Amino acid sequence: MRIEGTGSALPDTVLSAGAIDARLGKAAGWTLAASGVALRHVMTTGTQIDLAVAAARAALDDAGCAACQIDLIVSACGIPYQTLPATAPLVQRGLGVPDGAVATIDVNATCLSFLAALEMVDALIKSGRYRRALIVSADIASRALPWADQPEVAALFGDGAAAAVVGPGAGLRASRLRSYPSAYSACEIGAGGTRFDFATERQAFEAHAQFRMDGKALFRLTAQHFAGFVTELLAEAGLTRDQIDLVVPHQASPGALQHMIRLCGFDPAKVVNIAAEVGNQIAASIPFALDHARRAGRLAPGATVLLLGTSAGVSFGGLVMEV
Repeated sequence: MRIEGTGSALPDTVLSAGAIDARLGKAAGWTLAASGVALRHVMTTGTQIDLAVAAARAALDDAGCAACQIDLIVSACGIPYQTLPATAPLVQRGLGVPDGAVATIDVNATCLSFLAALEMVDALIKSGRYRRALIVSADIASRALPWADQPEVAALFGDGAAAAVVGPGAGLRASRLRSYPSAYSACEIGAGGTRFDFATERQAFEAHAQFRMDGKALFRLTAQHFAGFVTELLAEAGLTRDQIDLVVPHQASPGALQHMIRLCGFDPAKVVNIAAEVGNQIAASIPFALDHARRAGRLAPGATVLLLGTSAGVSFGGLVMEV
């Protein structure tokens, strides 16, 4: 497969670290020092689907492709629009694609959903079952945040969407996804699925309806395994770190990015680092950073790019491809 075009979208409302200080009654500069994120966009009007469709249209325009030329739409969001049905049919409807004209599916690997979707779409295109796919990641990350208990965690997140049109062609050199469920509960929203029955376990449901994160547990697991994961991925691609032209990581937090750079031995100049400007956009983070890099002229034709990240679960993901 190869990526034929990318696009992204942001809500109009920008929330600064200073505004959060004022809202929380903190001293000026507290939020920025605690999170490292200066700005994040938040959805005050419109929906997750509006963001998804805006990013999808931008990707289609970039690829010079009409929506009717797509035969598969994949929604790769960290949090869906609703529990049931899937989110992808609403993207189809938002793009004006007629009933029955395209297949739609959802893929969820939390922050790595875009990478998981790319790996899946690559196999489907190789099989000949589909020719061109639209992958869309859109997340309203500003909701269900623990402002009362973990404001330094809540301040990390921002809303956004990004999309990619994927078609046949040479490009993918290696992909790898690995999970470490020993730390499953280190990053979660426990309610909303079948774990708690809203009718009979209302108190437990409400208690687990907000995001929770154990940063120390995630740090320990990443420090133990992530560098080796990256080494194995690059070996599969037949490349060294120096042969990677650009690293496009999940923008988990400014601190997490610096930790990843040190841990893996990357040249900081080769790493896309926009976490301080947009925050952690969950599944939209990696494709948003990719689109940002493309539009900034950081990906020349033929460049070798490493898409890389971690997610709740806990999972690691990486994909090496030529653009």
